[in-house]
Amino acid sequence: RLRVTCDTRKTCRCVSFVSGAVTVAFLSIGRDHTTDLKTFENQYSLSTQAFWRGGFIPTSMSCVYSPLFVFLGGVTFFVALYDYEARTSDDLSFKKGDRFQIINNTEGDWWEARSINTGRNGYIPSNYVAPADSIQAEEWYFGKMGRKDAERLLLNTGNHRGTFLVRESETTKGAYSLSIRDWDDAKGDNVKHYKIRKLDSGGYYITTRAQFDALQKLVKHYTEHADGLCHRLTSVCPTVKPQTQGLAKDAWEIPRESLRLELKLGQGCFGEVWMGTWNGTTKVAIKTLKPGTMSPEAFLQEAQIMKKLRHDKLVPLYAVVSEEPIYIVTEYMAKGSLLDFLKEGDGKFLKLPLLVDMAAQIADGMAFIERMNYIHRDLRAANILVADNLVCKIADFGLARLIEDNEYTARQGAKFPIKWTAPEAALYGRFTIKSDVWSFGILLTELVTKGRVPYPGMVNREVLEQGCPESLHEMMKLCWKKDPDERPTFEYLQSFLEDYFTATEPLYQPGENL
Repeated sequence: RLRVTCDTRKTCRCVSFVSGAVTVAFLSIGRDHTTDLKTFENQYSLSTQAFWRGGFIPTSMSCVYSPLFVFLGGVTFFVALYDYEARTSDDLSFKKGDRFQIINNTEGDWWEARSINTGRNGYIPSNYVAPADSIQAEEWYFGKMGRKDAERLLLNTGNHRGTFLVRESETTKGAYSLSIRDWDDAKGDNVKHYKIRKLDSGGYYITTRAQFDALQKLVKHYTEHADGLCHRLTSVCPTVKPQTQGLAKDAWEIPRESLRLELKLGQGCFGEVWMGTWNGTTKVAIKTLKPGTMSPEAFLQEAQIMKKLRHDKLVPLYAVVSEEPIYIVTEYMAKGSLLDFLKEGDGKFLKLPLLVDMAAQIADGMAFIERMNYIHRDLRAANILVADNLVCKIADFGLARLIEDNEYTARQGAKFPIKWTAPEAALYGRFTIKSDVWSFGILLTELVTKGRVPYPGMVNREVLEQGCPESLHEMMKLCWKKDPDERPTFEYLQSFLEDYFTATEPLYQPGENL
């Protein structure tokens, strides 16, 4: 509700009682009075909407009658980077480009906000918005993204020469990288990277002869002229919406009734995997565990840790049903498990470069687990999930430790993945990140042989030798060193695999040659 109050100086003040932050307009009118907004509007024929920065401020936010009277002292507005459809009654739906005033951003990944476009209050995912007019709000800015991920995106089908993005530099703090899709006779489609350096005065440049006081101006310049780059910047690299951190505000331990199981995707020794819907709004994957598989208390404790392990190459844990039968709710990955994808899906037709790239993505995720001092314990193709554009993510990290089945804990019998398990882990229960490295070596054989079971005899060895370069086979053998300390780190494996076909390429194009 809004009221208009006029003082003896015949100045009228209009105040929003809905918003915590008061927006005020001063209007000169003919007499003193206090009235409600509708009467005031009718009496003085004033519109209750003011145009501001490309959008309307609705009546529930403000009663400013002209843009000349807007006083927004010090408020930071945020802009939506993607469309979002509300999942609960407490969420706000919004479109890309909508603007918000943030009311509370102190409670994690979901912020309370007020929509400038609709005037409604509600929760929004914090990774879907950025401060208005900031670099982060630019469509071409991809933030903290590695060189290899930039190349994967730019080389997607449908992108053309000159497609580009800007990201944080991996090697120089405070600098940026411009990544551009290019083409030449020798290499065909490829990606060139240019370092954008920052001047002490605050400007930016790729080459010192062309300096700009804002990153936006640098990008605009190179969209108009190649000016020494491999190609003029033609179009921004398309991106997919990121996963939200959790399903919604306070949706962690959820009621079983909020989930609908729709399509059974797989079955294992300890439960099933389903495609389903949460709250009638959100597609998810649901892992159902047979009663007795693990202690609900131990699971909930571990799940709190798993929830905090966030990385682009890990399947995010969204929510849990913590009473038996335990349900684990995660992101839905359209192509299913890597094992099924290699054996029965489009993976059957993949050539070595793409298989090595998938291995590099898995190593990337495992390098993060390594940095976090965590252990997977059950790394194999069946526990890797595949999304569109051959994005691979690691699933089921940490769960194996909680299984209470006698046959499994004795590390024998059909339920235990003996063929993927390092000797010290299988014999003595010594699971470490180095036993995960052993398992990764076996996973590499699954990739190269398109999902064949490890060790079935000579046939597999022949397939491996035919389809596997010597250098890759040598790396597998390093993963299988008897002494765990002699096995490589996942950080090294990631670097080796990411640069497997490009080891002779320079990381950046030399700016001073432009």
